This record gives sequence, structure tokens and C-alpha cells, in this order.
Amino acid sequence: MLVWITRMLAHLPLAWLQAIGASIGRIALSLSSGFRRKSTENLQLAGLLDAGRLRRTAEQTGRGVAETFFIWFAEPARVEALIRIEGQSVLDAARAGGRGVVILTPHIGSFEAAARGVARTGPITVLYKPPRIEAVRRLVETGRKAPDLVPVPASGAGVRGLLRALRRHECIGILPDQVPSDGDGVWAPFFGRPAYTMTLPQRLARLTGAPVLIAHGERLASGEGWVVRFEALEGDPSPEAVNRAMEALIRRVPDQYFWGYNRYKDAPRSGAPPVAADRDPS
Repeated sequence: MLVWITRMLAHLPLAWLQAIGASIGRIALSLSSGFRRKSTENLQLAGLLDAGRLRRTAEQTGRGVAETFFIWFAEPARVEALIRIEGQSVLDAARAGGRGVVILTPHIGSFEAAARGVARTGPITVLYKPPRIEAVRRLVETGRKAPDLVPVPASGAGVRGLLRALRRHECIGILPDQVPSDGDGVWAPFFGRPAYTMTLPQRLARLTGAPVLIAHGERLASGEGWVVRFEALEGDPSPEAVNRAMEALIRRVPDQYFWGYNRYKDAPRSGAPPVAADRDPS
């Protein structure tokens, strides 16, 4: 039923879906104290908080959720027509090295559009956390299936799938600002505060010699789609380096980052962050 409903929604114009999403974002900001508090705290920590931005980020988060249904279930030609690429030469050069490519896509704009942008010119295997609710999990698995785009779960089997893709000289996609499981990360600064950060990109790059790129799908004006940008991450992709790159990217498009995510939570049994006084008890 959920898949059927979202398929029906995907027939709407993108601008309508984004407008609906923006309204839902404003409602969430008003009614959800947790979402409002976390967004406020994260924006304040980054030095980016003001009343207008808090509202705009909530609207952009809502747009991001609603437009995902369009990307997943609209006619492929409609979706493709709304994705523009900048930095294709960067991606092509990385692929030409013959070692695969690690692509890091934070929660900015539409990471779904970014993955589709990569799949346009070659296969990509993307890592994701399966939702706990069965109906939502089926929706995500159904929606993410696309030509040359293979989703794998964040598990041992999924990581092995990423490694196999790199050894086939293909691209892989990782959301680097998700809190990893216990033992899969280290504490590294993110906007001046310790955040438990995954080591997977560094481990895969060192193991295979694959170059690392940063990609994001910036949302354009209502209904106009997205521009997917690729840029190289120079040097060792350590958690500290990745977080610095994320910060720089977020500061360029702060309204489109998902500030409501609890980036500073502890992974189970990961231990307290280095500065215990700054720890978020939630």
C-alpha cells in the first residue's frame, strides 16, 4: 500500500511535491520539539543560526523527503531531465584510474539525485541503513532500485559488496555523516565538537587505492531539479579530513543540510567523546 501511494504521488509535478514537503517541514518544526531543538542546537554550534534559517532548513528537509518519491518512482526520463552534472570530468578522471571510486555524499540537498547522477555513466553500489519498520524498508528497497544503482545494507555483507564493486573498478556511495556502529568509527571534530565518525571510507581507500570524491545534489528553485557536483578529496580520507570537507561543503549550502539529525549521538558502547562536558545526553 505504501509503495502504491508513493507511486501515485510521483505522478505529481516536482514543484507540487516540494511545496507539500516544505509545508510538512514547517509543521514538523512547530509541533516536534525534538526536531526543533536538535536543528537549533546544531545550527548554533556551526555558527549559522538565525530565525530565518531555522525555518528554511525545516522547509528544505521536507522538500528533500517529498522529492525522493519523485526520484524513485517518476518516469526515468522526467527525473533525468532534471539532473544537471557539474564536475563530470572529475568523476571520469577518478574512474580512469582503474581502482574504483569512493564517493561520499552527505545529507545535503538530494543524495538520491547524486546517486542517479553517478549511475548515468556507470554502475554505483550505495550503502544504506535499512529502516526498522518493515513497510518503510520495502518502500526504500523498491524505490532505490534503478539501472546501474545497487543498494546494499550497512552490514558486514554490505561492506563486502562495496569492496567487490571497487575491485570491479566501479563506484561506491557512502553517507559519511551518519553515525556508524560501535567499533566502526572514531571520535573526530565536526563543527568544533567530537562526533563519532566512520572509518570505512579510509579503510576502503587504503585497501584498494581507490580515489575519494565528494558529491552532493544541490536543490535548485522549486521544480527545477538538482545540480550534482563532484570534487576530489585530496590526501588521506581520515575521519578528521572527511569532517573538514563536510563542514566546508555545508557552509556553502547551509539551508539544505539536514540539521535535525542527531550527529553527536554515541554509538552503542562506543564510549564517551573526548570532551565529556560537551556530550549531548540525548
